[in-house]
Amino acid sequence: MKNLILLAFAFTICTSVFAQSQNERKVASTPSDLFNKIANLDSSLFAAYNSKNLDLMKTYFTPDLEWYQDNGGLIGFEKVFSNFQSIFNREYDLKRNLLNESLEVHPIEGYGAIEIGKHQFKHIENGKLEIGTFKFLMIWKNDKGSWKITRVISYDH
Repeated sequence: MKNLILLAFAFTICTSVFAQSQNERKVASTPSDLFNKIANLDSSLFAAYNSKNLDLMKTYFTPDLEWYQDNGGLIGFEKVFSNFQSIFNREYDLKRNLLNESLEVHPIEGYGAIEIGKHQFKHIENGKLEIGTFKFLMIWKNDKGSWKITRVISYDH
């Protein structure tokens, strides 16, 4: 009898874990409000980037921004935007494109969200199309409905 109870208990746990796993997969593959919110913010931010609108871009970041770049180290808000201005001043036109299939969005309880993905930067240099594909992670803070990026990790350059 004791073994039968243990077997029934084990079966119940396994069934519950399997059902929870199936539900998590369904949630992850179904677009959520959070996923759509972050995808739209990403699109708006980089529309500003692609149009070289530095003032608008600044509104997407907190003043205490920390930007970690594998080939540039840790930089803060002022240096980030000084770097963007230098990019915008170049003779060629650098455009950013998100690889939509790579986009992941994960909630941060009581804070905001993590955005992970790959993006491409394209420009014509010396008559040739140059394309770089890089990985990124951004931490978005939701401050009473105002979403801003507090941390960026840019890597795989």
